Amino acid sequence: MEERFQNHPAEVSRMNTEELRQAFSITSLMQPGKIRLVYSHFDRMVIGGVIPEKEEIKLGNDDHLKSEYFLERREMGIINIGEEGIVKADGIQFTVGKLDCVYLGKGTKEVSFISKVAEEPAIFYLLSNPAHCTYENKRMKNTEAVFEKVGDIKTSNRRTIYKYIHEDGIKSCQLVMGLTVLEEGNVWNTMPPHTHNRRMEVYLYFDLKKDGRVFHFMGEPHETRHLVLANMEAVISAPWSVHAGCGTASYSFIWGMAGENQSFTDMDFVQIKDLK
Repeated sequence: MEERFQNHPAEVSRMNTEELRQAFSITSLMQPGKIRLVYSHFDRMVIGGVIPEKEEIKLGNDDHLKSEYFLERREMGIINIGEEGIVKADGIQFTVGKLDCVYLGKGTKEVSFISKVAEEPAIFYLLSNPAHCTYENKRMKNTEAVFEKVGDIKTSNRRTIYKYIHEDGIKSCQLVMGLTVLEEGNVWNTMPPHTHNRRMEVYLYFDLKKDGRVFHFMGEPHETRHLVLANMEAVISAPWSVHAGCGTASYSFIWGMAGENQSFTDMDFVQIKDLK
């Protein structure tokens, strides 16, 4: 498990491109036949990618957690962005198609990931954060999720937001998780941007073409920076940082948060005229 430490805004304002990438971007997250995990000290979030092929991949434990098993004191959200697969939790199998979500509560001891067809694998993206109580393990299909169409074609940000793990959806301790799909010809997300000091956030950008890129904007509103991300690359967003993006074509992204407030609308919006 790779470890990422917290960064102060003043430190980030002095970073060059490579330093920003080492601190906040997560590349090579999805590796065939493997599981990769990154531990962020922002709200103790673990970010992971799993692509099972012929063999079932089990979620092991890690010394970073100092626990008997991975979810002893944690919960987890999983979204599949590949072909049909299975999440197995304490012997119960959840079949998940593309864009379906599975939530696993604190106390789930054995977790593994399977692709229905090895040549057309599932691609599982996961987020895990500390939990203080246990909620029910549950699957939610993309067609069952609460969704909202927002934005305008005139501002190139017409998109659909799907909410899975949130106050009115799958119950959790801290985790909030869902995804956004931009319509064809639209490239901007989360503009005007916002911050929320009460919780960190992680974005995973996907459904980009091989040569497509997203310019992810971050930093304090008056001291912005950017990272250039490719398909299936993730970025850690500090609680004090804006998070918005613009792509070379339409794309999708998974958003996930943990902190002291689960309200989806808990955002401190920044006016575009105040960005620098």
